[in-house]
Amino acid sequence: MIVRIIQEESPRNDDEGEYLHVRTFAAPDDDTVTLATIERLIDKNYGLEQAEPAWRVKTLVLEKPMTADEAVGFATCYAERKGIGTICKSS
Repeated sequence: MIVRIIQEESPRNDDEGEYLHVRTFAAPDDDTVTLATIERLIDKNYGLEQAEPAWRVKTLVLEKPMTADEAVGFATCYAERKGIGTICKSS
């Protein structure tokens, strides 16, 4: 399976009903440490006609020390295993 990795500012195609969101940021108490949060977002109404998206958020990683490349690598492996086609990243 091919996993698309896009920037948060890029338009996202909602044809799949779910995606992973990867955020990296400096630790508040030590700016030399990068923390990552990875979430799986699932549209609970995906496939229903005229239904507004109702997102369910499942946190996979919460503020763990890892570089942006490590976080995207982890998310890519997870997405391939679970059949999720899009990773949206922000930093």
